[in-house]
Amino acid sequence: MALRAVWLIRHEPGTPLGGTVKFSRRYPTVEKRAKVLNGVNYVPVPEDGPFLKALLFQLRLLDDDKDFVESRDSCSHINKTSIYGLSVGGEDLWPVIAFLRNDMIYASVPLVEQALSPRPPLISISGVSQGLELLLGVHDFLYSSQKNDTDLHSRLSQLPDLLLQACPLGTLLDANLQNSLNSLNLVSVTQPQKQPAWKVGTYKGKAQISISITENVKSMQYGKQDIADTWQVVGTVACKCDLEGVMPNVTISLNLPTNGSPLQDIIVHPCVTSLDSAILTSSSIDTVDDSAFSGPYKFPFTPPLESFNLCHYTSQVPVPPILGSYHMKEDGAQLKITVNLKLHESVRNNFEICEAHIPFYNRGPITHLEYKVSFGQLEVFREKSLLVWIIGQKFPKSMEISLSGTLTFRVRGHNRQPFDHICIGSTAYVKLNFRIADYTLTGCYADQHSVQVFASGKPKISAHRKLISSDYYIWNSKASAPVTYASLLP
Repeated sequence: MALRAVWLIRHEPGTPLGGTVKFSRRYPTVEKRAKVLNGVNYVPVPEDGPFLKALLFQLRLLDDDKDFVESRDSCSHINKTSIYGLSVGGEDLWPVIAFLRNDMIYASVPLVEQALSPRPPLISISGVSQGLELLLGVHDFLYSSQKNDTDLHSRLSQLPDLLLQACPLGTLLDANLQNSLNSLNLVSVTQPQKQPAWKVGTYKGKAQISISITENVKSMQYGKQDIADTWQVVGTVACKCDLEGVMPNVTISLNLPTNGSPLQDIIVHPCVTSLDSAILTSSSIDTVDDSAFSGPYKFPFTPPLESFNLCHYTSQVPVPPILGSYHMKEDGAQLKITVNLKLHESVRNNFEICEAHIPFYNRGPITHLEYKVSFGQLEVFREKSLLVWIIGQKFPKSMEISLSGTLTFRVRGHNRQPFDHICIGSTAYVKLNFRIADYTLTGCYADQHSVQVFASGKPKISAHRKLISSDYYIWNSKASAPVTYASLLP
């Protein structure tokens, strides 16, 4: 007799999704029991997005849902109860308890402690009555003395703590949530909430949450058939949560578009309270296929006062954002170079900064330069033996640009040896520096509307993202030996 999950969904006609998940709670221990008890007929509880879409469709609450659907609307499927089967991901999740009252949908999935095929009679599933009892108790709690949206928001913020008392580990103990509230209030009077040792104080002021996603793209491009190019994306999600209270609770969801690259090697901050096992087991060592977990990635946590990195991740994107080639050839006292760059068509062509650095550190100051550039402008730092190709904010419509030139350097003395072996032969390189605002290579973004906050006051939520280059090298393809990161170390 237990519940696998509980949802509260606000029905919002006229909005793109038709509704918003105001509260959700899953019970992983009950889910493991369901997997064992239901065997081959086991269907996992979906994430909030797919569940919301399937439920609104089944309840006929979608704005564009006007067509007759045989599996739902035929006379043989007249529903006289609040029990439904939801088609999610090609599988049928049953039983789902759901009903609509006061523009709020109450839903839960009870545990069926027997085989699901054929479907057992509802009267034999004790979790159905428990689920209905809990949902009715939640409705009574929300609307017993609620007068406006502020009161409703305040009561919704109390649900996580109340369900810990009323339904621990998915087992219903008391459907009257007011009893649980009175119990919590009594404890708070006799035993105030303890300040955790890692939190040095509490915040007082305007509630606000800031989320920043930064992706660093690294690349080593050799331009040779016998040496594979490498590239990788490393992402960081930074947060700053200004929320009143000793232990506010926040849940942030990271989402990917349909063609987004799955996040891997995810490392989370110690303040994260729980995590889906699929998030932890996604590794860059494994081969990426269609079965790879692609979100949403949910992170429930109790934030510290200061800014912190909620998580780090890597991702194997299909191609680097900028493809390039570099040819350097010595011709007597002169040096001839050719650089070609191409922006991939899938990348946003709107840079805050984009430039290519071409160093010649071991050849002395530049005394003469003849060059031709198809786009942008070239700056010459003669004493530093450095060329900086400033590309600007956009690539041309062709997405391809080129630079060619001939350089002459001041000859060093015969006794003067090069101070290192960089920028000679196989270690000659072009380094790209670029930054794109409001864009990530994986497509990862934080949906401001899906952020769940259980604290006093409604916070202002802002989300930002950016892509920057880091260790983005294009090596001299005319050289015979490859270069590695280790070879750059002293």
